[in-house]
Amino acid sequence: MSYPLIAFYAFASVAVCAALAVVSVRNPVHAVLFLILTFFSSACLWLLADAEFLGITLVLVYVGAVMVLFLFVVMMLDIKFAPLREGFARYLPVGILVGIVMALEMLVLIGLARFEQALPAADPALAAGMSNTEWLGKALFTDYLYPFEIAAVILTVAIIAAIAITLRRQINPKAQDPARQVQVRREDRVRLVKMKAETPETRP
Repeated sequence: MSYPLIAFYAFASVAVCAALAVVSVRNPVHAVLFLILTFFSSACLWLLADAEFLGITLVLVYVGAVMVLFLFVVMMLDIKFAPLREGFARYLPVGILVGIVMALEMLVLIGLARFEQALPAADPALAAGMSNTEWLGKALFTDYLYPFEIAAVILTVAIIAAIAITLRRQINPKAQDPARQVQVRREDRVRLVKMKAETPETRP
């Protein structure tokens, strides 16, 4: 059995076990840590397949952005976090375990460079003599430039539509309008009325 195949089975086993732990543990913080380990192991699998762009994107986008969104959602849920915040030491063992496994996976990837095998000539990046990321960027901004721009426009329209749906105008909003307040004139607020003076003798 070759070294890349052993690394594949190791990363796949860690990813499957971490994914099962995400849905089996009761502590939401532990679930988030195991989900990070799942994403990282999946990124290692992409790197084994020489798809470094997908692996890096998985770490940067999902671990760096989506996990933050998950944390916000968990914090907004009606969960009693008082028992979960009793001490940092409760989360430390799981955090250390996840960190050690991620470090071991990185060491395996570093050692994998010594056992590199040539990919078949059908790989377009290998045939062009470029890395996967370089070939993908060149193809995306040359051959597929128009579909890329169309996708960007569609996403922009979707963002604008989401903002328009969210910002609903109220019927009687109680809010100040500084622009209208600045344009106010004295004549619009105060009216001086001239009346004849009355004395006790002239009163009916």
